[in-house]
Amino acid sequence: MELGIRGKKALVCAASRGLGLACATALAEAGCEVVMVARRPDVLAQAADDLRLASGAHVIAIAADIATPEGRAAALAAMPEPDILINNAGGPPPGDFRDWDREAWIKALDANMLTPIELIKAVIDPMIGRKWGRIVNITSGAVKAPIDVLGLSNGARSGLTGFVAGLARNVARHGVTINNLLPGLFDTDRIAQVVGAQAKLQGISFDEAKTLRAKSIPAGRLGEPSEFGAMCAFLCSTQAGYVTGQNILLDGGAYPGTF
Repeated sequence: MELGIRGKKALVCAASRGLGLACATALAEAGCEVVMVARRPDVLAQAADDLRLASGAHVIAIAADIATPEGRAAALAAMPEPDILINNAGGPPPGDFRDWDREAWIKALDANMLTPIELIKAVIDPMIGRKWGRIVNITSGAVKAPIDVLGLSNGARSGLTGFVAGLARNVARHGVTINNLLPGLFDTDRIAQVVGAQAKLQGISFDEAKTLRAKSIPAGRLGEPSEFGAMCAFLCSTQAGYVTGQNILLDGGAYPGTF
């Protein structure tokens, strides 16, 4: 499918690995100019080189921490008025809420709620002025079905979801859509943290915990990052202009609810 976004400018956060890289890849393959932002210069540089080679797209790599004012300024200096914004940040560590102090909560809120809001604030008015824009926030399946050891993530990402619910309806008439993608278990580095914490909690090995999690998914497997990237690119397409304010769950059927 031709997505109709060839030549559009896309700013993708936490884009050097995992789901962020998958989104950057899908957008580059659709013909977008892509700015990739991530913290580790070495990993980012290699990912950007690989993407340029594979897609032929114009790719800019910005090594910065998007959760800091300096990092956001560097990203926006490289692409001041993106047509597409993919908000993404590494999730907070798992654990027991009794062990988290105020600093831990503020750090989680900064990365997974306030940073996306700051970036949205920076890019939304130019999008409205151009009568076209796409914002996709990568949150978590835990927004729909909270995971006990991910309390920091549950709280911060749910806060972002509530904020977006109102804003998306306010800007839709200007041709700007805002949606959230909620990943379940995908075969990325992040799974090591989540499954490792659950293995420790249950007193079993990591491999046992990973196998049990995969078996618990109706699809019988973990998700492939490329599947996630493809959905992200579709939400950024011209065809998805009537989709906004939605929380789209990609979890292989793991969420058991009807709605």
